[in-house]
Amino acid sequence: MTAQAVFLSSARGAIEVRDHEPGPPGAGEAQLEMEACGICHSDLMISTLDKVPLVPLVVGHEGVGRIRALGEGAGALAVGDRVGVTYLASTCGACELCAAGLERFCPRQEQHGFSRHGAMGTVVNVAAQQLVRVPPGLAAELAAPLCCAGWTALGAVRGAGLAAGQRLAIFGMGGLGHLALQYALHLGLRAVAVDVSEAKLEQARALGAELAVPAAEAGRALLKAFGGVDAAIAFTAAPSAIQEAFRALRRRAALHLVGMGASARFDLPLNDTILKGLSVRGSYLGTRADLEDVFAFAAAGVGVPHVERHDLADVDAVLQRLRAGEVLGRAVVRFD
Repeated sequence: MTAQAVFLSSARGAIEVRDHEPGPPGAGEAQLEMEACGICHSDLMISTLDKVPLVPLVVGHEGVGRIRALGEGAGALAVGDRVGVTYLASTCGACELCAAGLERFCPRQEQHGFSRHGAMGTVVNVAAQQLVRVPPGLAAELAAPLCCAGWTALGAVRGAGLAAGQRLAIFGMGGLGHLALQYALHLGLRAVAVDVSEAKLEQARALGAELAVPAAEAGRALLKAFGGVDAAIAFTAAPSAIQEAFRALRRRAALHLVGMGASARFDLPLNDTILKGLSVRGSYLGTRADLEDVFAFAAAGVGVPHVERHDLADVDAVLQRLRAGEVLGRAVVRFD
């Protein structure tokens, strides 16, 4: 059958809609008729890389669809199941990290929309191993962003290790940040929002942020208001924002880095890190339990993404708006 999908034509090449013949699903694969797929900043980053493992590449890694066919060894899935596609396509299942429930760090993992074809198409073949079941009552355009933005945001908030009543600063109130704010408040944290966009700060205030401040001099503002924060999460790779997040930390606090960039760098103030006992660590996706929880939370009205609906033909233009920081919440392609 002939489907349509959004392709990255080559490394640093064009993003374009093409006819796509997925063929029957191979061993360990599921063929999905897609309902929706989110457009992620990581799609933009991948499109700027000098080397990509697979091109032409079907992009996309946060989608919801129904299984229409299964390849051999596709696990305990069935035709008709409604499932979510994430960036994590498959892992080895045998290494120490996989055995410890940290399979997202498996050195032999594959990723949808990077090392294998992704979910931004009307019909796609994807790895079955890491698919997650999606509640039937959750609208596809709301469920799709949870497969990446929601999962990553909840993983970062929980990974901060804060107790109820402690203060978390969220730098970057885009697709991940506006969900992280909701999760933080649900878990009893005091949450502060930081962004360069006044529209996104207004959204954060409406969602219940204790304080929403512009990114410029945010570190100084949070030190003055609270004596610093117990943890900060940077959902942006902008060095200036990461510097402000670092400055906002109280002694013995931690900065968690989530936002990625092809050539992003951050200069670590060594003396402050040592003398104040600060920590800097990366945060990538979340646990399998986190992934299941984002759907349960959303079904209960917690962590529901603000979305824009788009067509396949809009994807390249939306990626450029993401580059400019102009998307409020999450942009989602709906296949209907």
